[in-house]
Amino acid sequence: MDWNYEYANYLDEEGIKAIQKLEKESNTIIMAYPTPPEPASLDKATKQKIEALEKKLCVRLVAYETHS
Repeated sequence: MDWNYEYANYLDEEGIKAIQKLEKESNTIIMAYPTPPEPASLDKATKQKIEALEKKLCVRLVAYETHS
């Protein structure tokens, strides 16, 4: 996986390399967070919009609460 350093600025080069090594060994993509994100509390209409966009784009979307 290519790392977006703008969002992973809390990891040093050693940490990134360790995660990348584990990704290769496990044939997985591993996401790193400085703190576990909280799933967003969404109303039914927003969930339906997300589901429609997932179908349209053929992707899986995940909504988290913002850290503001």
